[in-house]
Amino acid sequence: MAEIAFDTETIAYIRLFEERTGARVKDCLEAEDKLVFLVHSGDIMKAVGPAGTLIERFKGLLKKEVMVVEYSDDPEALARNIFFAFSPRHVDLAPKGKGRHATVTVDPAWKARAIGKAGKNLKIARAILLRHTDIVSVSVA
Repeated sequence: MAEIAFDTETIAYIRLFEERTGARVKDCLEAEDKLVFLVHSGDIMKAVGPAGTLIERFKGLLKKEVMVVEYSDDPEALARNIFFAFSPRHVDLAPKGKGRHATVTVDPAWKARAIGKAGKNLKIARAILLRHTDIVSVSVA
């Protein structure tokens, strides 16, 4: 995994997010027109707020789509956290080239949403996983 460097705009987003929520940010990236915040383990409830109020307010403030993911050192748990909104049942990891491929299994009723329009959610998941794990590709089953 490469060292992550932030530009001044990203640093400003992180500072604002931490000030507004009290959650500690591990990573922040823009993927598929969404601003993705990876928060430290245990800080997800701080970041989102009661019934999602903090994150909704934050989206309104930035006028951007925002996604919050709880970080985990465990690649399988991180993949599960990325797809948390789609109630993942399990994650299978298989060797692929120099890395691994993650297959996230969700309820069939949620599969299309989990993948997203034109694979949008898969692209976001891959961007996060590439930065923090040896997972090089993702699919939803």
